[in-house]
Amino acid sequence: MSRIIRVAGAQLGAIQRADSRAHTLARLIALLEQAAAAGAKLVVFPELAFTTFFPRWFFETTQELDTYFERGFPSPQTQALFDRARDLGVGFYIGYAELTADGQRFNSAVLVAPDGAIIGKYRKIHLPGSVEPRPGARFQQLEKRYFEYGDLGFPTFRAPASLASGVLGMLICNDRRWPEAWRVLGLGGAELVCVGYNSAAYDPNGGTTETAGLRSFHSQLAVQSNAYMNATWAIAVAKAGDEDGSGLIGGSCIVDPNGTIVAEARTTADELILADADLDACAQGKEKMFNFAQHRRPQWYGPITSQTGATPPDA
Repeated sequence: MSRIIRVAGAQLGAIQRADSRAHTLARLIALLEQAAAAGAKLVVFPELAFTTFFPRWFFETTQELDTYFERGFPSPQTQALFDRARDLGVGFYIGYAELTADGQRFNSAVLVAPDGAIIGKYRKIHLPGSVEPRPGARFQQLEKRYFEYGDLGFPTFRAPASLASGVLGMLICNDRRWPEAWRVLGLGGAELVCVGYNSAAYDPNGGTTETAGLRSFHSQLAVQSNAYMNATWAIAVAKAGDEDGSGLIGGSCIVDPNGTIVAEARTTADELILADADLDACAQGKEKMFNFAQHRRPQWYGPITSQTGATPPDA
């Protein structure tokens, strides 16, 4: 049986703070329909795909903040995307803000099968930014204020036959910069990793050393290198453009298990990229250079899980 899946990255242009959810949902469905017409069986949408990137704003109360969160998923506001995907027979990954029944808030994503069944959920673990706003800053990065750290680990999921029975994993935005996250997915046999992101086109923590070009380079570098080192396909998809004066990088890409970009967005607007992902191509790396069973030496990796900050040797 062929293990080739036509996959799509559905990059979104900017979503403004004043944009209605209905308008945004229509854009998502339009991209989904374009992907289905092109033969895609799996579509990857960005992080927090239904709203503007609200952690750039400081909210003194939860009145507006709560409007960005989903209480159950799919919610009445998002059900139409699930319904249309099921009608088209297309699976998808999408990021959203999750508010649980007991009041916990997570930056989350789900994988959905072509028949509409949820394959799995992931909650972002590497939250950037700060809890308290930076005085005098025009834009903030307050994910640590508005979200809790993910509590589901880095699981992999066996997809149904409609997705070639592939082993799928998920990351969200800043997670893609941390090789530990990819390696755990690699140890779970990942053959395709879905990543949605909203990355600022400037240093969101202050300073002038990070340009949009440098941040775009680092974004793709992280995906390419980690896809190669874990012998997996990767689909990394942005929400890009100018959101209320705040720039977001694009650079959405599909990367093969050799770390090669095989499809790449050229704009910062709504844009679809496509590739035929041969999951059997992962075997080359998994059985040779990155044959974990033969070559890993975990007895020397203890510092990776036993400490956070760096500890240089004494002078």
